[in-house]
Amino acid sequence: ALFRNGVLTAASSSQICDGAAAVLICNERGLQKLKLKPLARIVSTALVATDPVMIFEGPISASQRALEKAKLKIQDMDLYEALGADFEKLNVNGGAMALGHPLGCTGAKLLTTLVHELKRQKKRYGLLAVPAAGGLANATIVEMMPS
Repeated sequence: ALFRNGVLTAASSSQICDGAAAVLICNERGLQKLKLKPLARIVSTALVATDPVMIFEGPISASQRALEKAKLKIQDMDLYEALGADFEKLNVNGGAMALGHPLGCTGAKLLTTLVHELKRQKKRYGLLAVPAAGGLANATIVEMMPS
């Protein structure tokens, strides 16, 4: 523990680190104007507010809501950057404890990681869910576009 009798350890706390990521989100008109082909499309999103003391319950609720809106099940997800049921699909490149937690950039970093790993593995669906301050949490389901 970091403090005598403390509960925070290097294994239970993600480190804050520097980072940068960019995600371009646009509609069909924007793609045509920029002459770009999309890597993925956003299928569903969800934002929930939960008890801020139980911060890690939020991503579960957000994931469930995003899956319901998309009419999909957790078993339909090929990869998660979230809290998932199948460890073979969960944070396959490491989560915040392994890769760091660049504040203000974590969502874009994880979404970028998820999309590129789906592309690398030639998979279809991915789920990203993250907690935020004050008990908020969000989830996004993406679907890869044909190359």
